[in-house]
Amino acid sequence: MSRIGKKPITLPKGVKYTVGTNVVVVEGPKGKTQALLPNGVSLVEKDGILTVERESDKFAAVHGLARALVFNAVEGVTNGWKKELDVVGIGYRVEMKGKDVVVFTLGYSHPIEFPLPTGIEVAIDPKQTHVTVSGIDRQKVGQVAADMRSLRKPDPYKNKGVRYSNEKLKKKVGKTGAK
Repeated sequence: MSRIGKKPITLPKGVKYTVGTNVVVVEGPKGKTQALLPNGVSLVEKDGILTVERESDKFAAVHGLARALVFNAVEGVTNGWKKELDVVGIGYRVEMKGKDVVVFTLGYSHPIEFPLPTGIEVAIDPKQTHVTVSGIDRQKVGQVAADMRSLRKPDPYKNKGVRYSNEKLKKKVGKTGAK
């Protein structure tokens, strides 16, 4: 039996859901999002608590997945998701251009313009070295943060680049001098 699939999902006040064909639409205070509901899995609500049930053991592989997707949607419309990035390096900085374009200066010959998809918000600190990516869709927030990090991955020798705030880097030693 799936340990994650058996966990109940508590529905906070103001959160409504509707089940369609293979899709669950979740509405809450922060907005509206949808999650995939695989075949053979159904949602049962009892006293504000949502549980995911499967038809048979044939659908055991997607039981935990379905619960995780619905939980992420419920959490996203109530609290939202966020990822934090740090821009490390001399002359490296990030700034907003309008509301939907982030401009990175990362040591290349040109600044890099990064257009934001709909539903994603970015906050930049006054020092222009810390970026917070937030939104209601966990997958989209993680993907945008990963795409921003890939613009200049952290260098293992100098530790410069764009990294997650909680990321621990292992610095490599450079060449040793000749004897």
